[in-house]
Amino acid sequence: MPWEPIDKRPDADAVAPNLDDYDRVRASFEWEDARAALGLAPGGPVNIAHAAVDRHVNAGRGDRLALRWLGRAGEVRDFTYADLARESARFARLLTDLGVRRGDVVFSLLGRVPELYLAVLGTLKMGAVYSPLFSAFGPEPVRSRMEIGGARVLVTTRTFYERKVAPWRDALPGLEHVLLTDAEGDPPPGTRDLHALLADTPADVETAETGAEDLALLHFTSGTTGKPKGAMHVHEAVVAHHATGRFALDLHEGDIFWCTADPGWVTGTSYGIVSPLTVGCTMIVDQAEFDAERWYATLQDQKVTVWYTAPTAIRMLMKIGGELPARFDLSRLRFLASVGEPLNPEAVVWSNRVFGRPFHDNWWQTETGGIMIANYASATVKPGSMGRPLPGIEAAVVERRDDGTVALLDTPMAVGELALKRGWPSMFRGYLNQQARYEKAFAGIWYLTEDLVQRDGDGYFWFVGRADDMIKSAGHLIGPFEVESALMEHEAVAEAGVIGVPDERMGEAVKAFVALKPGFEDTETLRRDLLAHARKRLGPAVAPREIAVRPGLPKTRSGKIMRRLLKARELGLPEGDTSTLEENGR
Repeated sequence: MPWEPIDKRPDADAVAPNLDDYDRVRASFEWEDARAALGLAPGGPVNIAHAAVDRHVNAGRGDRLALRWLGRAGEVRDFTYADLARESARFARLLTDLGVRRGDVVFSLLGRVPELYLAVLGTLKMGAVYSPLFSAFGPEPVRSRMEIGGARVLVTTRTFYERKVAPWRDALPGLEHVLLTDAEGDPPPGTRDLHALLADTPADVETAETGAEDLALLHFTSGTTGKPKGAMHVHEAVVAHHATGRFALDLHEGDIFWCTADPGWVTGTSYGIVSPLTVGCTMIVDQAEFDAERWYATLQDQKVTVWYTAPTAIRMLMKIGGELPARFDLSRLRFLASVGEPLNPEAVVWSNRVFGRPFHDNWWQTETGGIMIANYASATVKPGSMGRPLPGIEAAVVERRDDGTVALLDTPMAVGELALKRGWPSMFRGYLNQQARYEKAFAGIWYLTEDLVQRDGDGYFWFVGRADDMIKSAGHLIGPFEVESALMEHEAVAEAGVIGVPDERMGEAVKAFVALKPGFEDTETLRRDLLAHARKRLGPAVAPREIAVRPGLPKTRSGKIMRRLLKARELGLPEGDTSTLEENGR
């Protein structure tokens, strides 16, 4: 591998890592022990809200700060664990008074506001099912998800409702209750003022004794291709949320934790709400969108110890440079992690240089419900690697056979599909109303991720690409991530996206699209330099044959480069669903 491994720094020992010896912990780990760590009896009830907040209150830790909300204009609101327990119980009682039953689906269409967190916990507390919607969605993706999910209740703002729901509300008669967090006078017809309702509602609901396999969360895939799929997760998932937060994010009781993921995605629920609360952390929630100086000030002023953010944000910070963070005291940062898409190795090396800590990449999907593979606080970080499987997770590299079975590939660095042995607590239990699609995701005991990977001799996994993103050029199978990472090493490149384009001689040729850092201009000389850099780094068989410079690359709202859209535009093909699209610089 081209990057030197980064060993754990000696001064990181102030807090002993939860996973102090990878091999020893993996050898002894049992999921039943992880259940017991949450006080769950074998075969007994499990409720995510109880594990996240009530358990702490019952143990005398109710006065601990659970959530600090930072408003755009400088407002600050604090919630202790007792506050969250009480106000979520009030929301649960309101749902009950409205006639909501166990198993009904409650949707939220909100940004990072306190009401969202109370709605999540209150919904789970009374035994209903919670489903988040990304606040940047337009009317159609909102409608399609609520139709598929059979929405009974929606919690949203007046503006979101009027722009994104009201035009089609009559087409969804099952949506009985729309609760507005900012009714501002008379609410629109068919909606109600959430705060006015809560003011008259007692907080006297006991947390439902839900079963381990009772449906709790409905997370939709991003819908960048085809119809969105509703991945169903059960209350038992909290066991994995707790264990993976401790092992993969090294969360300790009392940590100040900042997860920048939007609450409309699975990360914003699993690790922006549930996992840190189960551990007993203080969560920082910033309502504002990305602003580098504000982010560094937040890390400093809130004394953040564990930071979980996205590669897109990391690349934006890299683009700005290292002078800005040098103005802030970031010494409390103990652990940095990345989520959302593979993290380019250059970003890991950059963070180690700028923060004195490497970003720790990890891998998981909406379907897995929690982190499955990670780089750990106590272990060597290999820049560009996904890391190694969590305790309790068995991962393999496989090749699909024509008869529907798979063959295990044991040779180091063989390219194959990542497969996970089924049975971990946060594994999705189905795609809502799509049983055949769910069954297709498995081959016997293995869940097939559709991600192509390699595993080295030390057991570290390396992302190659999505199966449908792979480029076949002159007999070579080329993963776009490898090419993108090489281009990111060049001082001029802020972002890169790579696709295959038709070529009569090679079948497909590699074409790269890059966005430049400030201070660099698109010139023929720069393009030749980029091509030469890529050929030197990757070899002529893998390096791009052509490089196009763009002011910004199309991304999903969660920050992933949309290679499919780059290819569609390059070839003049239909672009399909672009409802989750964000295009910087366009």
